[in-house]
Amino acid sequence: MSLLPVEEARRRVLEGAGPVSRTESVPLRASRGRVLAVDLAARRSQPGFDASAMDGYAVRAADAATGSILAVLGEAAAGHGWEGSVGEGEALRIFTGAPLPAGADAILIQEDTEPAGEGRIRVTESPAPAAHIRRAGIDFAEGAILMRAGTRLTSGAVALAASGGYPDLQVLARPRIAILATGDELVLPGDALGPHQIVASNTFGIAALVEENGGEVLDCGIAPDDESAIAARFDEAYEAGADVFVTIGGASVGDHDLVGKVFADRGVELDFWKVAMRPGKPFMAGRKGAMRIAGLPGNPASSLVAATLFLAPLVRRLAGLADRPFTREGVLRADMPANGARANFVRAVFEGEDEAGRPRLLPLGKQDSSLLSVYARADGLLMRPVDAPAAKAGDPCLYVPLGLDG
Repeated sequence: MSLLPVEEARRRVLEGAGPVSRTESVPLRASRGRVLAVDLAARRSQPGFDASAMDGYAVRAADAATGSILAVLGEAAAGHGWEGSVGEGEALRIFTGAPLPAGADAILIQEDTEPAGEGRIRVTESPAPAAHIRRAGIDFAEGAILMRAGTRLTSGAVALAASGGYPDLQVLARPRIAILATGDELVLPGDALGPHQIVASNTFGIAALVEENGGEVLDCGIAPDDESAIAARFDEAYEAGADVFVTIGGASVGDHDLVGKVFADRGVELDFWKVAMRPGKPFMAGRKGAMRIAGLPGNPASSLVAATLFLAPLVRRLAGLADRPFTREGVLRADMPANGARANFVRAVFEGEDEAGRPRLLPLGKQDSSLLSVYARADGLLMRPVDAPAAKAGDPCLYVPLGLDG
């Protein structure tokens, strides 16, 4: 199988992917970042009554000409309305959010009054009719659609849902992403290391990436280099209804790379398993029934680069989140040599911006695919396209952002 161009690999991975059909109800406090599954209609009007928008006096505008003297009846505060009515020559002390009393048709702000003695005030500047009144339903009326299905819930959207009378919300379920690390050499952080073993770091980085993009992780642990062990974990993920089964390691063609053999034995329809990129060439994609397959390489940078390019956008599609641009525009901070037959994703840091606000990308000195310390420092993946000519500092470039703001 020939190497597949990166753009074509992304197209195939995302082809036909859409939001999961499962929904669930979550408390409002737990809804931030989730995606609405249904249209949200207001259960009440906001505000539910005519209310004062300022501290001052509820008056009849016709009685409140400049110089007029008004008798103060009492006061109304938010949550404590006045049961009576404002009549001719009268005023009611009122505070922001309090219901407008019967008879009043304007709010005389307190700055436009002065004491006149014996429970009276003098108007120093008359209000316009309907001044400083928030009418019932001015924000929204009962039955109005507050948000449509597919809306991602920001802090403002959560507040709107609360105002509309919702203590909980129906949202899309998070896509279930099963993650399996493979290899005799792997142990969990904190466990005793054998003389030839390493810590299984990729599992945690990939799980974090999945969660950053709206997915729920099903941790399948670590499987040794044994076909039956890998197959058992595959079967567990399939039976659990995983939307994507992700393997880490074993995606190449060595004698100990068993993932492909297990996939074939389990009837996986493999779409491709080699991409024209570095790092991350041995990336597998396929599916069995409704469950999609993503086989990541084992080297840390290779695994994270491939997951960033292919797995993250897939999880976002399944979660109902908006696609992000594949690449963004930047400028080179250093000269770059000509590139070869595979797209190169160079770990780079941002060093300031050009006059157009584009980040300047400085490649990090070490690019070995095993170096997590380099990957963790990177702000972005500087993309060098296939057969790109040599480039100079200051030339435009493309990059894939990394991190939570990406």
